[in-house]
Amino acid sequence: MIAPFGFNGPVSGLLCGIGFGFILEGAGFADPALITGQLRFTNWAVLRVMLTAIVTCAVLLYGGQALGLIDFSRLFIPSVYFWGTLLGGAGVGIGMALGGYCPGTSAVALASGRLDGLVFLLGIGAGTLGFNAAYPTIKSWVYAQTGPSGLTLPQWLGAPAWMVILALAALLGLAGWLTARPTPP
Repeated sequence: MIAPFGFNGPVSGLLCGIGFGFILEGAGFADPALITGQLRFTNWAVLRVMLTAIVTCAVLLYGGQALGLIDFSRLFIPSVYFWGTLLGGAGVGIGMALGGYCPGTSAVALASGRLDGLVFLLGIGAGTLGFNAAYPTIKSWVYAQTGPSGLTLPQWLGAPAWMVILALAALLGLAGWLTARPTPP
């Protein structure tokens, strides 16, 4: 697989990251109130944006595969480690609730000139170092419950990719409809 414009490896990742950062900034994700609003169930923008991103990515990945542009056998699909995912999700979730940022939005906030983005990124660094120090002790626990090995969602569900994409699109539509703000009179 060749990345767009011939850029591969770190350059491709850097360009995609910068583009993603611009999109997040444009959507207002440099404001921690957006994520805390989602966690308080008062602002559903994060859910709608994430579901839109998932559906768009699925369409592009499977569309690219259908056109012969993407070879799924060359993509890394990680296995699920239940306890490790639970521990990591709890850590990131607590950090998001306390700071109002996820790792990506904290970088966007910093690039937008918000000092709290830097503080949050420093917290991510401290958490990473803490996890690294604790890893030898918790390693066996993290990998104790292994789930499906490297399966995509269509493989796991035993359904065609187009059906899963349609279901995700329907979920996006439902979420958009259920979380739409009423238009004031």
